[in-house]
Order: sequence, then C-alpha cells, then structure tokens
Amino acid sequence: MSILGHTSKVVFGWAVAGRANTDLALQAWTRAKATFQHYNIAFRDLIMHHDQDSVYTSYAWTGQLLQRDHVRLSYALNGAKDNPEMESFNGHFKSENLSLFLEVTMLDQLQSLVSERIDYYNNVRRHSTLAYLAPFDFLQRHQGDTMRAEWEGGRKTSSCTDPDLIS
Repeated sequence: MSILGHTSKVVFGWAVAGRANTDLALQAWTRAKATFQHYNIAFRDLIMHHDQDSVYTSYAWTGQLLQRDHVRLSYALNGAKDNPEMESFNGHFKSENLSLFLEVTMLDQLQSLVSERIDYYNNVRRHSTLAYLAPFDFLQRHQGDTMRAEWEGGRKTSSCTDPDLIS
C-alpha cells in the first residue's frame, strides 16, 4: 500500500504485508505522517482519495484520519478511473520492479526490497512530469509552489491504494 502526492509524485508512506487490511493501511499512513513531519508539511485538512474498499471504510481508518488527524476523505466512485495518478504509479512501480519482486521468497525480503525501490523512486528516478527531477528533488525545489498546487480548490490531495506488489 502506498500514499502518493498527486502533484509532487512523492510516495509519502507505504507498507507491505501478506494481505491488504486496515492495519496495513494505518502503517502506510503512520509512515506518511512521519515523512510529512520531516519535510514540515502540514497534513491537517489534506484530502486522502482512495477506493471504497473495506480497508478504507473501516472505523479504524476513518477514525484515525477524520477524528484524530483531521484529514478529509474522498472515495473513488468509479474505481481505478477515479484515481489515474495512483493507478499510473502502481502500473509503473510493478512493471519496473517485477523481476526483482519475483526473486524474493520471504516477506521481510519483500519489505526490504520495496523500501529500497521506494527510496530509488523518491530520490533518484526522474519523472518527465516533474521536469525530469526525482520527486523529493522536485518537492524541495518547489516546496511552496508544490504545496499550493497540491491544494486543488483550496485542499491538498493525496492518494492511497493497494499496489498488489506481487501479482
């Protein structure tokens, strides 16, 4: 599971497990909050956009984001068509790393590999939509502009979904 900034393309948080569930989503969110805090990015009133899977409609998820962290939730009504940024990330991440994913045999190896690949994605991999900068380079260079751009209609946006890393 990953949490992706729509404008900056930064993977702010992620988590990997044997199956997708609310605990996994909350692990990704905890990691995202640490990243937001590290980069001095306020996440209060951020809009978290995702599908209507039970992971994201559970009391634990909605309670954490809505009540404790004051994040707004937006649900995709038409599945993947409502979240093209996340679907694009999932497709590229899986296709670029598939051969590496197929080599791991243990969950801890997969977690380590995903950590390395997310680090590469955020800090090294250049993106044509970001003027050929890595996401964190883009974020640091344009942090004020990026944060304003991520406020669509006065609201910040981010996405969360399950990338099915091993499928």
